[in-house]
Amino acid sequence: MSRLQLALRVPDLDASVAFYSRLFGSEPAKLRDGYANFALTEPPLKLVLIEGNAGEETRMDHLGVEVESSEAVNDATTRLSKAGLATFEENDTECCYALQDKVWVHGPGNEPWEVYVVKADADSLSKQKGSTCCADASDDGQREAVACGCC
Repeated sequence: MSRLQLALRVPDLDASVAFYSRLFGSEPAKLRDGYANFALTEPPLKLVLIEGNAGEETRMDHLGVEVESSEAVNDATTRLSKAGLATFEENDTECCYALQDKVWVHGPGNEPWEVYVVKADADSLSKQKGSTCCADASDDGQREAVACGCC
């Protein structure tokens, strides 16, 4: 089963976890320092909460589609490339407390989308050098690496 992913950068992780737990009637599937995710079946959603800066409003960090296999990521990469979209692949990347294969594309408003599979759990929030995982839009609209907290 595929599901949509919505990653939000939130100013207060504890308050956000409490709110979304009540909203969806579910506890987080993963809760780590500066990071939480809800793996919901109804609605089919992976809600990711990334701790941002205190006092800032919640904002969208990135969007995604979680799929069941690396083959599904490869199929998406082929489909997206054939559709004329610029793709950026990351295989066996450690990001967001998980080992993942993924492909990134950007929408017309520079909104980042990933199609990804979680291959294994990881103990760290680390990201590989050059990865777009855990990136943030800088003033010139380009994505640059920042402290990891996505996915």
